[in-house]
Amino acid sequence: MFEKVLIANRGEVALRIHRACREMGIRTVAVHSEADANAMHVRLADEAVCIGPARSADSYLNKPAIISAALITGADAIHPGFGFLSENADFAEMVENHGITFIGPTPQQMRLMGDKITARKAAIEAGLPVTPGSPALETVEDALAWAEKIGYPVIIKAKDGGGGKGMKIAYNAEELPEAYSMARAEAKASFPSDVVYMEKYLQNPRHIEMQILADKFGHVVHLGERDCSIQRNNQKVIEECPSPALNDAQRQEIGEIVRKAIEKIGYTNAGTLEFLYEDGRFYFMEMNTRLQVEHPITEAITGIDIVREQIRIASGAALGYTQEDITFSGHAIECRINAEDPETFAPCPGKIVEWHAPGGLGVRVDSEIYSGYSIPPFYDSMIAKLIISGKTRNACLMRLRRALEEFVIMGVQTTIPLHQEIIAQSNFIDGQYNIHWLEQFMAQLKK
Repeated sequence: MFEKVLIANRGEVALRIHRACREMGIRTVAVHSEADANAMHVRLADEAVCIGPARSADSYLNKPAIISAALITGADAIHPGFGFLSENADFAEMVENHGITFIGPTPQQMRLMGDKITARKAAIEAGLPVTPGSPALETVEDALAWAEKIGYPVIIKAKDGGGGKGMKIAYNAEELPEAYSMARAEAKASFPSDVVYMEKYLQNPRHIEMQILADKFGHVVHLGERDCSIQRNNQKVIEECPSPALNDAQRQEIGEIVRKAIEKIGYTNAGTLEFLYEDGRFYFMEMNTRLQVEHPITEAITGIDIVREQIRIASGAALGYTQEDITFSGHAIECRINAEDPETFAPCPGKIVEWHAPGGLGVRVDSEIYSGYSIPPFYDSMIAKLIISGKTRNACLMRLRRALEEFVIMGVQTTIPLHQEIIAQSNFIDGQYNIHWLEQFMAQLKK
């Protein structure tokens, strides 16, 4: 097992990784920007190294600085968390070339599944269901030709895309040229490549993802699905598991398809396969080759510490259990709490003057916020995750309502009022929603 792990991230995920390491008897190194000198994970880590100014490009995306920090402190592994360099194959390769273990898949696996075009090809070969789609589109004429084959509406996607960027919808041939140009421009501004491709656009799907773990000995398990359909601008807001849209037979069927596909691909460590689900059918979208923001709800219903398993797998340990050993119990829901205006979603950085996190049975808060902490304006606005578990979905909803009422964050605006509005709606209570529901609901609120 590793003796010292460097955490190449910030915020609540850095604290999450620190906690897993300490429970395993592993020392930690926190790296931080100048703006994060007072962050909780920095205060709790065994060692801390400042790697640059506030700007992410100069700190959390600064590969040489992070690797230098690992070498100076004698860290024998690096955990990238999510975001930043977590899916950067070049960084993973640099880490390995310096004799340090990257806690995640291999660079080759990251390249295969990180490029959405090659990932789609690999998914088809591995037996995963996919939507009708195109190869890379070099010209708008290519796009028009493929759209005719696939049938409108279509969605143009950046091959290196993520976080909802580089995605544009065209409902007809008149809209396609502009959608193609905008998707390429957004991809060029946000990702290493401006290459785009096309898929059939499903009109009213749910967003369902499957969590997997795979060791270096060919053992693969799935940890069930998460329903991530409550979204705004392709950004997840609330997630739950299991999905209220699936029955046990569907759950077992897609789980086994995913497990066999990962075996065939030869992937290792933790990963998440994302699907669109409509009219009883699954369509593979992409694979995230990293820890997911919403991993705690899966931990809540399986009892498996996913970060701990990532570390064990990277160290060369076998899973030690099979699919038959995994049991699913109860229900769990996660709310992403952002420091934002709940109506305009404008970021609201500033000083926390009062902080009280809810507690009680089945309540977990992942956050590194504390009273007196100043939220810097340079990074993602998510400041906490409220994770609720219960024996049933209804019990979970009742507990979630109580926990949101108990949550006190003063000094900045947050999205807690929005979450309270969402969970009070009959469609959400009944589990009757798709990926468009939240934006439609918010549009009605503004009328």
